[in-house]
Amino acid sequence: MEQTPLNCLEIGTTATVSDLTAEGILRQRMLDLGLIAGTPVSAVLSGPFGDPTAYEIRGAVIALRGEDAAQILVSPNP
Repeated sequence: MEQTPLNCLEIGTTATVSDLTAEGILRQRMLDLGLIAGTPVSAVLSGPFGDPTAYEIRGAVIALRGEDAAQILVSPNP
């Protein structure tokens, strides 16, 4: 299964979370936001300079910085 960092997801596309590479408090924060394996996530809006990017996760829209989103691995939906 092909995996790519979440920050590489194009606006308007949806993928499924496959793994987190973050550690410590950041990992716990991501898990608290619902970023667990199997969760669909969509890139919906990008900041004026490309960072942060807003993602729809479990019905909520959450903005993540590129460096944080890079630690979330996703698999493209078919």
